[in-house]
Amino acid sequence: MVKKQIGIFSGSFNPIHVGHLILANYIAEFTLLDEVWLLVSPHNPLKEKEDLLDENIRLKMAEIALEDYDNLNASDFEFTLSRPSYTINTLDKLSINYPNCIFTLIIGGDSWLDFHRWKEYDRLRREYNIMIYPRLGEEVIIPAEFSQHVQLVKAPFVDISSTFIRESIKEGKNMRAFVPSRVYDFIEENKLYL
Repeated sequence: MVKKQIGIFSGSFNPIHVGHLILANYIAEFTLLDEVWLLVSPHNPLKEKEDLLDENIRLKMAEIALEDYDNLNASDFEFTLSRPSYTINTLDKLSINYPNCIFTLIIGGDSWLDFHRWKEYDRLRREYNIMIYPRLGEEVIIPAEFSQHVQLVKAPFVDISSTFIRESIKEGKNMRAFVPSRVYDFIEENKLYL
């Protein structure tokens, strides 16, 4: 039986924005992956927790954003894991729960530069495939010994951040072009980020 190739794109998605969708859609359509799962993280251990909306609200926004995509899925998988959620634990548990899938971690070039700070990073890059998407102004260097499991994806550059969107909404700016339309409606209806 052929195993399904699943990309794991983990993030706080606070809020999910068009940059996330462009990247996930590109990877699902232009690489060997069958699907991309956007895992909403309860809390990234390397990031501050302030300004982080409740995980269920962020999941709801991700679900709304992905309604029209067959090969992109929002996931609450990390909600039931011990916290803080470490990527190696998540991938190990996913592999146990979904034995018919092969998981590839999707990270940005900035995360690759910081990869040595990740829990069990050496095992992570030995046992799992890693797909790195470039960020503007950052050179991604993959040492030869990791080239079997780590690859750079020539995805489009999209320089949008959730922080920029949150701060702009707080300032009363219209950010509809940066967020999927139905998600923006949800943000307005629920008076989020004000």
